[in-house]
Amino acid sequence: MTTRKIKKLTTGQRTIDGAGVHLVRVLGHDTVMDYDPFLMLDSFDSHNPTDYIKGFPIHPHRGIETISYLVQGEMTHQDSLGNKGTISSGESQWMTAGSGIMHQEMPQASKHMLGVQLWLNLPQKEKMTDPTYFDITGNMIGSKKTDNAIIHVLAGEYDSIKGVEPPHIKATIYDVELQAGKSITLPTKTEDNVFIFLIEGNAIIDGTNIPEKTAVLFSEGDEISVSSESDKQLRFMFCSAKPLKEPVSWGGPIVMNTREELNEAFKELDKGTFIKHNAAHLD
Repeated sequence: MTTRKIKKLTTGQRTIDGAGVHLVRVLGHDTVMDYDPFLMLDSFDSHNPTDYIKGFPIHPHRGIETISYLVQGEMTHQDSLGNKGTISSGESQWMTAGSGIMHQEMPQASKHMLGVQLWLNLPQKEKMTDPTYFDITGNMIGSKKTDNAIIHVLAGEYDSIKGVEPPHIKATIYDVELQAGKSITLPTKTEDNVFIFLIEGNAIIDGTNIPEKTAVLFSEGDEISVSSESDKQLRFMFCSAKPLKEPVSWGGPIVMNTREELNEAFKELDKGTFIKHNAAHLD
């Protein structure tokens, strides 16, 4: 077995998005090729509801999937397909924007809002697939407890414990709770691009101490090995998927393969022809 090494460290930058949501943007335009097929990662971590309760009002998406996961907190979703849902601590929302969708995500006031949102690219041949949405509730997330850790399987599989089966990119996504002063080795698919994001606590990887809110991209190999500091538990997201190696043309909430496709999407927004499926009223 070959242990993957650190290939790149990406530190998040504080920014404001939506209607005034304070967050840390970790992955974005500058990291597209390295982290392929993962496009964006935003981190939410606040004890102050005024940082986030204005949320993300109605906005469009095309060409991607969005995955919101809450370690703690509560968030509601509503979209142009007529879907409505609320997730709480330890749950996730998975939306395939496909050919086009309008949606909103509204974090609710809580003692601690802690979580992430991932954008997962869609393959060129599936960019205009039918949009869909589903909640990943607690009973759909498999968990494996070991001597050192708890691995929550949102998508894919770990040691015969299964999460949801992603509809397009067969991504593997875990939420890992690692006890203080312990280590964990996770197997990886050789063909996958693999990274972790440190939600809470610092990690030690191959002798390097890495601060929380950092994304760690790994080189090729069959497994990764991660350790926590001696006095603090570590919590991190594990994300793995086969890279698409396709051109990316990204403009705001829309990600296509060419500038022409991107321009066409924005023209359709202006003309009111963006939504290809029956649209429900958004409150």
